[in-house]
Amino acid sequence: MVSRDRYVHGHHESVVRSHAVRTVEDSAAYLIPHLTAGMHVLDVGCGPGSISVDLAERVFPGFVRGIDVEPAIVDRAAEHAADLGVTNVTFETGSGYEIDAPDDSYDLVHAHQVLQHVAEPTRLFAEMLRVARPGGLVAARDAIYSGASWYPELPGLGEWHTAYLTAARSVGGDPDIGRRLRAIALDAGAETVESSASIWSYSSDAEREHWGLTWAERATESDFAVRAIEAGAANAEELDAISRSWRAWSEDSRGWFAIPHGEVIARKRQ
Repeated sequence: MVSRDRYVHGHHESVVRSHAVRTVEDSAAYLIPHLTAGMHVLDVGCGPGSISVDLAERVFPGFVRGIDVEPAIVDRAAEHAADLGVTNVTFETGSGYEIDAPDDSYDLVHAHQVLQHVAEPTRLFAEMLRVARPGGLVAARDAIYSGASWYPELPGLGEWHTAYLTAARSVGGDPDIGRRLRAIALDAGAETVESSASIWSYSSDAEREHWGLTWAERATESDFAVRAIEAGAANAEELDAISRSWRAWSEDSRGWFAIPHGEVIARKRQ
């Protein structure tokens, strides 16, 4: 990220907890056919490292390097890898705009839920292409928040949806960037681009508890609340109502939520 990029979620514990359970299977399944033993992988915007560690286990004896702009998150990712005994992954503080690596360094450069939060996504994607080897892959997956859908149709969730879209755009992000990934990859100079889509869906008791209760907390305590108020998208009373609606949704056995994502796998020119 650059100085004007402002991460709409922030790094409140509720946000980190939500991200720390992600895996290749649920967040990067489109990559699985392309993962091979011995690959050198860079994970840009790695967050708490759960996807990075999963990638490392899948490409062993290759290695994965994760970078993120937030030092505390990098430390947490390293602790996660150490707890699992995964030794072929490292984590460093670093920006996707200026990756500390020579040209043609990696077989795969990956970013999950990153481009939606940056002011210059094409520039970032071009930098990812720079450090991929000729013929190597650059992969990205991002949400299309306008396409989110849920049941029951609680009023507070509708207010959350509007507030989130407004807050994310107010800080220079694009909460619908998943639908633009193919265009971004081509504009950045990729030779070929494979496009796909997938959906996160939450309905089981465990899924509703995870998604609903983390958002109930994020609605009032994370940077999202600050950004929503700054953008005029919601006031404190409305955010409290949003939080209560998320709790009600999480407790309803009929509850269902889904959000679509765009995905690209771009190949660097030989």
